[in-house]
Formats: sequence, C-alpha cells, structure tokens
Amino acid sequence: MNHRHKNRQIAARLGLYAFLLAAGAFFLMPLYVMLVTSLKPAEEIRQGAMLALPHAPTLDAFAEAWGSACTGLDCRGISPGFVNSLVILVPSVVLSILLGAINGYALAQWRFPGADKLAAAITVGVFIPVQVVMLPMVKIFAFVGLQGSLISIVTVHVVFSLPFMALLFRNFFASIPDELTRAALVDGAGFWSIFFWIMLPMSTNVLLVALVLQFTHIWNDYLLGLIFAGRDWKPMTVQLNNIVNVAEGEVRYNVNMAATLLTAIPPLIVYFLSGKYFVRGVTAGATKG
Repeated sequence: MNHRHKNRQIAARLGLYAFLLAAGAFFLMPLYVMLVTSLKPAEEIRQGAMLALPHAPTLDAFAEAWGSACTGLDCRGISPGFVNSLVILVPSVVLSILLGAINGYALAQWRFPGADKLAAAITVGVFIPVQVVMLPMVKIFAFVGLQGSLISIVTVHVVFSLPFMALLFRNFFASIPDELTRAALVDGAGFWSIFFWIMLPMSTNVLLVALVLQFTHIWNDYLLGLIFAGRDWKPMTVQLNNIVNVAEGEVRYNVNMAATLLTAIPPLIVYFLSGKYFVRGVTAGATKG
C-alpha cells in the first residue's frame, strides 16, 4: 500500500510539473517570438522561419524603434512616448497612492454613521467600467479647456484608481489595533500626525503593493492615454500602436517587435525587482480585513 501510495504521489507530482511546464511554454512563446524576431534583419524574417534563432543577431531594430521609426510625418521613434509615459506616471502614482491612503485611513479609523454604506459605494465604484463615464469626463475636460492636457490624463488616472486604492489601504489600516491610535490621541496627536508619523511608516508592505499595481496599470494603459492625453502627451503605448499600425510602406516586423519589447521593459524591471517583496506585502496584510 505504501509503495502504491508513493507511486501515486510521484505521478501526481510529475503531472503537476508537466502542466506547469506546458503553461510556462504557452505564455513564454510570444515573448520568445518577439525577442528572436526583433534580433533578425528584415531579409531573414522574409524566409518565414518564425521560431528559428537569428543567424546574424543585430540590435538595429531596437535603435530604429527607439529613435527613428515613423508614425506618419513624425520619425522620432518611440522615445517621445517613453518620456511622456514617465511624466504621466510619476504624479499619477504619487497622487493616487497618497489620496488612496488618506481615504483608506479615514474609512478604517473614523466610526461615523454610514461608514459601511460609504465603503460599499466605493466598492461598487471599483467595478464600474471606465467606458461608462468616459464620455462625460471628456465633455467636462473640454468644457473647462483641459481636454488633451497633462492635467486631464493625470486626473483621469487618479480618479479611476482612487476607489481601489482606498479599499486596499482601508483593509490594511483596519487590521491595525485601535489601541495604537487611541494611545496617540491621548498623547495629543491629531489626524494628520497619526497618519504621517505612525500609519505610513507601518505601511511599507501595502505601499509597495500599491506602487507595483499602479505602476503596471498606468504604464500599460492605452485607452485612457489615447482619449485624454491629446497629441502632446501620447504615452508609450499609444506611440507603439502608431508605429505598429503604419498603413503605408513595408511592414517592419523586427522594428515592431523591438518597439513592443522596449515598451514592456519598464514594468518587467519593476516586477523582477519587487516581485518577492510584492508577494510578501500581500501576504503580510495588504489584503486583510
């Protein structure tokens, strides 16, 4: 019986490993195709061996995608979009996390009538599709003269991220014992003193979780950047779409793949640098409550 049980365990484990390897290969195959295609010259791509390794690897496609690929009359590559994405990203991440933390702390610590109903309303706001309120926001920004500006795209990112950020921080702050807050109140600390000097220093884990989520979400956004950023603040994802979907001339698959990889590198770097800490932050209380 023991021998049969061990055989079953080994078979189950081998089956699990086979499934994980197959799933990993399934998800990594597009990345592999993008990478090998971006390293091939155009002549080699025309041979049709999509999965073959490049015979003469070259980084020319990356250089062209970064600095000289054309979208219409604009031949500056994807680099202007990278700068725009950074300019949009920094204030959007900082403001959404800061405002989410303040609102989450208020919802967790203030026991006012209707607090649970307000939290439920915020939860509903998390699941409202962006497309439902997109047209009204476009009309509002156009009315005040801010449509297509940096302020509009940053405001949209902050507003749409605020419900989720508030609930994330509320769940974390709700797990902190009330005795800590009461002791600070007895010592004369106020709302802002407790928040900035006690709560935030204790929130390293949840702050890292929020940072990774917001960085990934805002950097990878295409729809909001297309509608609200205007011509002057097109993020990298919009520039990528413009380069890939050029309607005239030869399709430069190696340049398209290189531009796609360049766009994906920042969130990949953030993930690889903080993946372990992100998981630690989630398991340490970022989703408690």
